[in-house]
Amino acid sequence: MSERSLPASDSPAPTTAALARGPLPILAAAVLWGTTGTASSLAPTSAPAAAIGSAGLVLGGLLLFLTGRGSLALLVRSGESTRWTLALGALAVAGYPLSFYPAVAQAGVAVATVITLGSAPVFAGLLAWLTGRVRPTARWFAATLAAVLGCAVLVLGSELTGGESAVRPAGVLLALLAGLSYSAYALIAERLIQRGHPSGAVMGTMFAGGGLAVLPVVLVAGTAWLATVEGALVALHLAVFTVFLAYRLFGNGLRHTPASVATTLTLAEPAVAALLGVVVVGERLPAVSWAGLAVLALGLAVLRAPAPRAP
Repeated sequence: MSERSLPASDSPAPTTAALARGPLPILAAAVLWGTTGTASSLAPTSAPAAAIGSAGLVLGGLLLFLTGRGSLALLVRSGESTRWTLALGALAVAGYPLSFYPAVAQAGVAVATVITLGSAPVFAGLLAWLTGRVRPTARWFAATLAAVLGCAVLVLGSELTGGESAVRPAGVLLALLAGLSYSAYALIAERLIQRGHPSGAVMGTMFAGGGLAVLPVVLVAGTAWLATVEGALVALHLAVFTVFLAYRLFGNGLRHTPASVATTLTLAEPAVAALLGVVVVGERLPAVSWAGLAVLALGLAVLRAPAPRAP
């Protein structure tokens, strides 16, 4: 039997180059997203949380659209079905900052982060299954369970060792909505990219639409904080690094990685945020949080490692 006629199960395991095209860009995007909390904490106290995230999306979405090869052509020349799909993706993009930042205000940073990022890969796997794309594998289930558990222990470690804190149900529901929004636009972007559309055009069009959708939030909340040095630098950082560059990497990774796997890989974000808190802000993590970090890293390593070859 020639090499070309080998069945799919006997094909060679993914090489380092294959990992560099898929999982590694997504992990790099998660590293950039992990800087969001540290950067937003430097914004003026007068800036509403939802306005900070929305301002970054408005500017970052515009940058993605202007630099995305074929963005305008995708928007103008694509069929009606593709345009409706892009519109749905833009609404999902807009839904994330409008639900996540209020969730933080209602439930706290730790709880909102865990629920949002922990639910996203579950929603992504379920949406992919329900829409007939692919049934989640046992490996994905195991890796996602380990990553979600590690993420929860990492972020909630201080609260687990220091007593319980009150969590408002509205905050939990908003965080779940943020996780659903994130998984939805990741799945929509994956499908459009897999159809052959350039990843830069897909992400640019979706995020430009999402930015337009949240622009009224920025205007209603007030833009005085953007005129300050701190506010302008924070907005630029969020736009350039956590939206423009991060989602460019995320889009490239989605070309070679299923959305259900990608959303699990981005659970690395709270690990980066926790480490930045230790190194930059001077925070201290309890031992249970370090244990959660180890479990999270193990889950991501299992998911990122090449699958074993069938005998």
